[in-house]
Amino acid sequence: MGRTVLLVDDDPDVLVVLSSMLEDLGCKVVCAQSGGEALDTLRDDESISILITDINMPGMDGHELAERARRDRPALKVLQVSGREPRRGGLPLLRKPFTEDDLARAMQQTTGVC
Repeated sequence: MGRTVLLVDDDPDVLVVLSSMLEDLGCKVVCAQSGGEALDTLRDDESISILITDINMPGMDGHELAERARRDRPALKVLQVSGREPRRGGLPLLRKPFTEDDLARAMQQTTGVC
């Protein structure tokens, strides 16, 4: 199995679909439904090396999550996904909807894995 990915989205259906895609690509996937839950998970699981987060979430959005996560773990690779939010902070962005091939390409380009 490849690297461990923390997948964050407030929509459980999106988590199921994206998690399945990432597993098909050889990644181990840990899921969270909010920014706060994601930060707790990152603190508890040192094996996570990639964060994939939706941008538009209630409470802490994906931009703030990425900033806070990388403060504690500067080497963490981040890929943001969104259907409508703009790219910010120079982080890679994958536009929804996307295919498994699109995800594989984005993972290879941004993280070098999967």
